[in-house]
This record gives sequence, C-alpha cells and structure tokens, in this order.
Amino acid sequence: MKRLLTVFLALVMLLACAGCGGGEKKSEEPAAPAKTEEKSGNQVGALMPIGLDEEGYKRWTENIAEVEGQTAYTAPSKVVFFNNMNEMIMALKGKQIERFAAPGRVGAYIVAHNDDLKLIDNNFKPILGYSMAMQEKDKAQIDEINKAITAMRDDGTLDQLIKDNITELAGGDPKAADIPMIDGAETLKVAVTGDMPALDVILPNGKPAGFNVAFLSELGKRINKNFELVDIDAGARGSALSSGQVDILFWVLGTYDQDGKALPYPLDNMKGVAISLPYMMDSRVGVTLK
Repeated sequence: MKRLLTVFLALVMLLACAGCGGGEKKSEEPAAPAKTEEKSGNQVGALMPIGLDEEGYKRWTENIAEVEGQTAYTAPSKVVFFNNMNEMIMALKGKQIERFAAPGRVGAYIVAHNDDLKLIDNNFKPILGYSMAMQEKDKAQIDEINKAITAMRDDGTLDQLIKDNITELAGGDPKAADIPMIDGAETLKVAVTGDMPALDVILPNGKPAGFNVAFLSELGKRINKNFELVDIDAGARGSALSSGQVDILFWVLGTYDQDGKALPYPLDNMKGVAISLPYMMDSRVGVTLK
C-alpha cells in the first residue's frame, strides 16, 4: 500500500496557509468548523490543506474533475473546511455535513472506532500519496530520505510495516513505542498530529504510536538520524516548519493518477519546501452516518 513516482511540482502558495488539523483527540464539545455555510443536505467536509486557500482548493477540485472524471467530491460550493479530524467527525455526527472525504485507511480506522459511521464510495479517484516535507534548504536531507524510502520499498520493509501497523490492526489501537536513539547521531524534530490514524496516531495519553513510530524507527537506522516526535496541532504545521520549531512534517498529501503520475494542484504543496517521495499510497473514501 502504504512504481516510479514523480516528486510534486511546487505550487506557488504561502507556507503559512492553514493546514490539516490535530487528530482524534477527545473533546467535550465539538469546535466550530473553520468555515460555515448555510446548511445543506449535500455538504461535504474536508480538512483544510496546507498550501491551498479555498480558491486554490476550488481550482484543484475542478482540475481533478477534468483529468480524472471524478465529480462526487468536487463541488467546491458544497465543501465545509475543518481544522482537524475530530472537529469534522463531530460535525458529521451533529449533521452539519452529510459526509466527508478521507484517505481510505484513515476512513477505515475512523469507522472501526465509531459504531455510528460507515464508509461509502470506496476507491474514489485520485490516488493519494503520503510524503515527508522539510524546508527547501534541507533538500539534501530529503534526497537521503528518498533513497531510504526507495530501498525500504524495494526490499519489502515498507509493505511489512504497513501490514503490521495498519492492515492487521483490524480496528484496534496501535501500541505505543519509543524510537530507539542512536548515540552521537543528529536529532531531527518531526511534527506528528494524530490526524491520520492509523498512519499518524496520538494515543489518549498523548503518546505517538503505530506506523509513524515504526516507520521513523526504521528510517532513522537507514539514514543514521534520531527522530524526536513533536505533537503539533496540524493547523500550525506550516508555521512550525517555517519557524524551525520542527524540522520535518511527517505527512503531506499529494494526488496521483492510476499510473503514479503526480496530478496538478496537489493538496499539500508549499512554496519553499522540499517534499519526499511518497512512502505510502492510499485510496479516497467517503465517511457518513449509518
């Protein structure tokens, strides 16, 4: 899951644009959505992507509709943006939206943890790819990461990590683990959000767990780097990277066709940022109330 793939083409957008939100963290009251509209039975929720404002999102969705023939989630006037996954789930349960779009593995995890939700519209186009991002000045580090990702894919390590930490969870919670530290190695701070379970999970006790820990543990051994995981509200991911609060974003999303070719207007594309090869590909699904 999570061959040849092209690196994203940079879209001229501000780095500090709003990003996707902060995870499946429980709250007593649902926060208000990032953007509200008059209620409609056809409103679709979406996480606000880094690097695209609403006009950029509209251009992207129109382009996808033209290139991929996909129209079910490409009616921009019906999209309601949210800063994080928990807000969007609560809005769905409160019937503020009819459904929301999500990566396939994320949608499956959410449905497994919410008995009142279900998946719809499996395998929507386009294909999504998860990549890492650093500042452009650190492109040499991204090149090193790319070599490691390629090697992990070629020797089957990535497939095994995905199987162990996502596929075979069967809806269960991943176990917390620590990333082994390498004596004398440089330490890079990685922003995790908990907003892409079971890819990026923050447990209720605040500890990162699952695939993000397993993947970074293996990557660190291959590039001789230590990784320190920093829980960042994903709405602040762009500013955290540009300010140096973190060195790496664990995931940004790009869009691809069936042949692995990067499509125009990828969701997470930022000026002045070096983006790695995808370390995992995913489908798109819808999530709605049962």
